[in-house]
Amino acid sequence: MSQTQSVRVRSQRTATAAVERARLSLVPSRPSSAPRAPFAILVFLILGAGVLGLLMFNTQMQQASFHATELQRKADALQAKSQAMSQELEDKRDPQRLARAARKLNMVTPPNPATLNLSTGKVEGEPQAATPENRTIIMSDRTPLPPWGNRKPITRFIDPPAGQTSTANGPASGANASAAGTNDSPTNADDGAQR
Repeated sequence: MSQTQSVRVRSQRTATAAVERARLSLVPSRPSSAPRAPFAILVFLILGAGVLGLLMFNTQMQQASFHATELQRKADALQAKSQAMSQELEDKRDPQRLARAARKLNMVTPPNPATLNLSTGKVEGEPQAATPENRTIIMSDRTPLPPWGNRKPITRFIDPPAGQTSTANGPASGANASAAGTNDSPTNADDGAQR
């Protein structure tokens, strides 16, 4: 049995050595918080860069908007000028205007013009010289207004007689207005002027 005892003694020694080795010792504690200053500086730098970027972007967009507005104004002015020039060109192409300009230069239309046939090279028709009797009659390009078309409406404002109140729509109503002998109706005033 001595072998069993020696095995026991060895195992106890091994166990005691293992327990000695397994004992933990206290290690000095490290500071658990990281320094906050660099992190705060980094956050402020990121926020500042973001705000600065947004400000620059907004400024750039406003400048682009001003530029677009200026270009739109120029385009509108050029379009108005183009329309005015087109109208002027149409006025200059007007056949009656051309006929008046030709008449000022003593030009007349020939009564029987001759034509040249390009395939045969022969003159077709009997040409006649133009004379002042052959001039073109030019109609007026402006239609006159009828006599009643250029009348202006007559508007009269009449103060109510003393002691009378006026309505919101005009002069004093009732017998006082007819007693004054006035009427602010333009048609009645025109009828009276025509009689």
